[in-house]
Amino acid sequence: MRAGVFQFNPVFGDKKANLDKIEQAVLKAEADIIVLPELCLSGYQFTSIDEVAALSDKIPESESIKRLAGISEKTGTYIAAGFIEQQGDKFYNASVLTGPEGVAGVYRKVHLFFEEKEFFTPGDLGFPVFSIPGAKVGMMICFDWLFPEAARSLTLNGADIILHPANLVLPYCQQAMITRCIENRVFAVTANRTGREKRGGKPELKFTGESQIVDPKGNLLFRLGKETESVQIIEIDPSIAGNKMITDINDIFMDRRPDVYTNQVQRDERTG
Repeated sequence: MRAGVFQFNPVFGDKKANLDKIEQAVLKAEADIIVLPELCLSGYQFTSIDEVAALSDKIPESESIKRLAGISEKTGTYIAAGFIEQQGDKFYNASVLTGPEGVAGVYRKVHLFFEEKEFFTPGDLGFPVFSIPGAKVGMMICFDWLFPEAARSLTLNGADIILHPANLVLPYCQQAMITRCIENRVFAVTANRTGREKRGGKPELKFTGESQIVDPKGNLLFRLGKETESVQIIEIDPSIAGNKMITDINDIFMDRRPDVYTNQVQRDERTG
């Protein structure tokens, strides 16, 4: 399977320009699956809920989503892309998976970061897994990396590959995803963005780039530069993720002990 990322700097508020750039990149990529950054259609640093509403999309009827699906149909490429999903009066930081058949899946970000909490509703779809030719894939978004339960849930649900759109500003994720892959024996494709945003008198956000793919043994298959705007595609074998043996006698899932894991300690008890 040819899998990869398109790392770029979206133009805030200009969905057409961003989709034009995405289409050019996917047409050249010749990929089976490609991951794009978080909120890559809209940009990230919002100043009001009115901006969020104006830049949102509905599944499946919005023109932006139809265009993504059209790019998938034209190229045969599955695309995981971050966008603002509107459902009723709620807005979600979401990712859509499009394929030649149209919309193949949607994920809503469970763990909201910083000011996202002012604009978005936490995701309510759990961590679904979707079948595509040659693999089962699941999505998580950016800050979900900090919570091991996200990657673990996707893998327990059958994912071979974690598709991970991101707008990273903290310096930890790329290294942490190596551990996520080792502890779950799964591939992870992290597509981060580049560039900066400074809007509405808010502090400037500097995005860290370094999009990457990690294999189930924690091998870094590639990592782009911090400022590089480019497509990177490589061959992977998703079937490797089906082997959960860490030694000849240790299956990382069969050796789990849910009977002794607990989350019953309350926050106030932990913090004294």
